[in-house]
Amino acid sequence: MKMFGDMSAARLQEIVERFSSLRIAVLGDYFLDKYLDVDPSLAEVSLETGKTAHQVTAIRHSPGAAGTVMCNLAALEAGTLYAVGYTGDDGESYDLRNDLSALGCNTDYLHLATDRMTPTYLKPCDVDKPGLAGEHSRYDTKNRERTPDVLQQKVIDSLDTLLPKVDAVITMDQVEEEDCGVVTRAVRGALAARASAARDTVFWADSRRRIRDFRQVIIKPNQFEAVECDNPAPNDSVDLDCLAAAMAHLCATTGAPIVATRGPEGIVVSDPEFTLVPGVCVGGPLDTTGAGDSTTAGCVLALAAGASLPEAALVGNLVASITVQQLATTGTASPAQLLQRLDMWHAQHKHC
Repeated sequence: MKMFGDMSAARLQEIVERFSSLRIAVLGDYFLDKYLDVDPSLAEVSLETGKTAHQVTAIRHSPGAAGTVMCNLAALEAGTLYAVGYTGDDGESYDLRNDLSALGCNTDYLHLATDRMTPTYLKPCDVDKPGLAGEHSRYDTKNRERTPDVLQQKVIDSLDTLLPKVDAVITMDQVEEEDCGVVTRAVRGALAARASAARDTVFWADSRRRIRDFRQVIIKPNQFEAVECDNPAPNDSVDLDCLAAAMAHLCATTGAPIVATRGPEGIVVSDPEFTLVPGVCVGGPLDTTGAGDSTTAGCVLALAAGASLPEAALVGNLVASITVQQLATTGTASPAQLLQRLDMWHAQHKHC
């Protein structure tokens, strides 16, 4: 397997400077990440039940799932952003849409569905324990009934309307229950057909459960998904030769390139030849939540800016190495940080 050699600061600058002219659509499941800041010192005992009544002192929220990709695209100063999908008609939808609008994202194609809930990750957190140590058990709100056909068609129609206007389409399939989210079988079929016809547009997909079901679009499995290993042990990694063989088979099935992430060990890309792009080694406490989404944002912007797949993978690595150092929040990276992080990669990538 080939090892990615180098990228100059001038080349990275050339790629990054094009970000502001790019038009990106993110199609998928938009969640609201909602944080409840709990002060344990104010806890009360409920007179009615005798149970602890946790006291919330502040509420924070930000776009999650497909919205996490959108946050990263905005932080990287992408030009025009479109959200494609749906939300419920509820308070979470109000907060989510306001948060997306604050990013400069167009929500005209984020349909309002009165018979659906806005997917939400509710995360109570103790204010006296920063980072992951302070997080309580999470409460998830998801739709578990099939997405109505009329709503699926609205998503497909929105894709068709936007295709002439965008340089890339990112698909984020977050809902685990089949056909209960935005990215249903019908939507995947439409994406495959449009990707086959619009070869000048970057099509990229990531999925929590169904990464192998996409066709004609670049997919981003992690190394274990690529080899169909469902329960890897902590600190496991896949042998590079085995990974390359699995990726070759997957390429033949999907009809498009593969980008396989390996956590801190970097990324393997299939095109133009199998290439390992080393990651950036970072220390300190890390929060890998959303790291894959930040990788997606960096990779797709770079591809749409004219980067090769290995170059785009390096940009994705740089972005992720910055976001994982931001604890208990939706991590993002700026263009200026990418240039700084490239210096770190130059100093260490041969030894990672």
